[in-house]
Amino acid sequence: MLQPKKVKYRLSMRGMMKGKAGRGTTLTYGQYGLKSLSSSWLSARQIEAARKAVSAFTKKGGKLWIRIFPHKPITKKPPEVRMGGGKAAVDHYASVVLPGTIIFELSGLSRDLAREAFRIAASKLPFPTSFVE
Repeated sequence: MLQPKKVKYRLSMRGMMKGKAGRGTTLTYGQYGLKSLSSSWLSARQIEAARKAVSAFTKKGGKLWIRIFPHKPITKKPPEVRMGGGKAAVDHYASVVLPGTIIFELSGLSRDLAREAFRIAASKLPFPTSFVE
């Protein structure tokens, strides 16, 4: 799974997801892309599940680019622990996705194959997406 090799600060604040994406909104590498339509955190597991779904459907044909990376540490306390005791340990890493962000790009396949691959990948993601070319 994707996660940073080294971080400057072990824990981070939750932050706010307001507005639309300012960068990463146009296709750069491939012919086809999967664009988010709402904001959410996307965990490394969800990114990996979508990547596996695309590569399994395309039978490793074409080239896939992952345009997001999970930099944000998400903390979680164990179950049945009382309040207090400081901030919890890092549970997993996530990527902040704003509306308009291109998540995946794909090239070297037909339009119909790419659309179907991204439809399967979109079912693994927690927000609505659209197919762009």
